[in-house]
Amino acid sequence: MNDQTLLERAAHAAGIGPVLCYETARNCLRVGDREHYRLWRPLDDDGDALRLAVKLGVCIVFMEDHDSVGAEHSRHGVMIIEAMDDFGTRRAIVRAAAEIGVTP
Repeated sequence: MNDQTLLERAAHAAGIGPVLCYETARNCLRVGDREHYRLWRPLDDDGDALRLAVKLGVCIVFMEDHDSVGAEHSRHGVMIIEAMDDFGTRRAIVRAAAEIGVTP
């Protein structure tokens, strides 16, 4: 899934919008109305990512010896397994939100 789709699904899951457009250069969404929009950047901004996690009740668990990447659905919600790097935590939060956004 590309970053645009990931962000759009995560925004939908969290009720963030209206989404005006995706900005490729900044890898973010413009949300709000055309006169008073803001940039929503949870892949690059810690505050946006943590607000998203709180709004959706995403629980973050760090496992040092886990090297696989994927998503699993359970009766407790969505569990994202993400390889941790400099951006891993934010990306894991956004991936979990995107999965929630498409889960029936």
